[in-house]
Amino acid sequence: MSAARYFLPGWGLGRGALQELADTLQAGIIDLPGYADSPPTDDFDQAVEAIATRLPAGATLAGWSLGAELALAVAARHPDKVGKLVLIAGTASFVQRDGWPHAMPPATLAEFAAGIAADPDAMLPRFVGGFNRGDRRAKAVTLQLLKQAGTWPASAVLNSGLNWLRDVDLRPLAKRVKAPTLLLHGANDPLMPLAAAEALAKLLPQSELVVLADCAHAPFISQPEACAASLRAFIDA
Repeated sequence: MSAARYFLPGWGLGRGALQELADTLQAGIIDLPGYADSPPTDDFDQAVEAIATRLPAGATLAGWSLGAELALAVAARHPDKVGKLVLIAGTASFVQRDGWPHAMPPATLAEFAAGIAADPDAMLPRFVGGFNRGDRRAKAVTLQLLKQAGTWPASAVLNSGLNWLRDVDLRPLAKRVKAPTLLLHGANDPLMPLAAAEALAKLLPQSELVVLADCAHAPFISQPEACAASLRAFIDA
C-alpha cells in the first residue's frame, strides 16, 4: 500500500488552489495555521511542529510556495515522518540574503506587507496576478486561483506568513533532509526564481528538479496534467 500523501498550501490562498491536484493524487491537505479551522500561531517553529504531529511515519509531504518552506523544515526536523518530499515553487529563502541573490529584495516585501496591512482586499488580487506574470496562461490561471481562494484569512494570519517569508532562512536545514525530494518549478516564476530552485536542489542530498516551460508560480493550475504526471511518477517510484 502506498504511503499517505499530504499537501501544504501557499500564503493567502488556502486549500482551494491545491484541491484539484490533491484529489487527483488521492492526497489530503493540511491547512496552514490560521486557515480554516487550523489554530493560528506567529511562530514558524511551532507551525512546523504542528504539521509534523499530523503526519504518519513515512508520509509523502508536498508543499507549494510558503507551504514548500514549511514542508522542507518538517522533513529536515522529522525525517521519520517524511518518506518523500515535494517542493512546488519552493525556495530556501524568500528574500535576498548574503550568498542568496535569487529572491525578492527585503524592501519590496516590506512594501507589499504595508499594502496588505492597509488594504488586503485590493492587494491580494494584485499579488496573484503578479506571480503569474510570464505564464503562458497567466490571465486564466489568475482568474481560477482567485475563484478558488474563497475568503481571505484574517489580517493577523496574513501578517504572520509574511513575517516568516521575511525571517526564515532554510539553507542550513536543507542539508539535513534525508527524504528523496522533487522540486517542481515554473521556468518563468517571478516570485520564486528558477535560480532559487536550482540553488536549493544543490543543497538537498537527494533531489530532482523538474522545470515546466512557459509556466510561472502555479504550475498545477497552468499545466495540471504535466504537473500531476511528474508528481505521480516521483511518488510511485
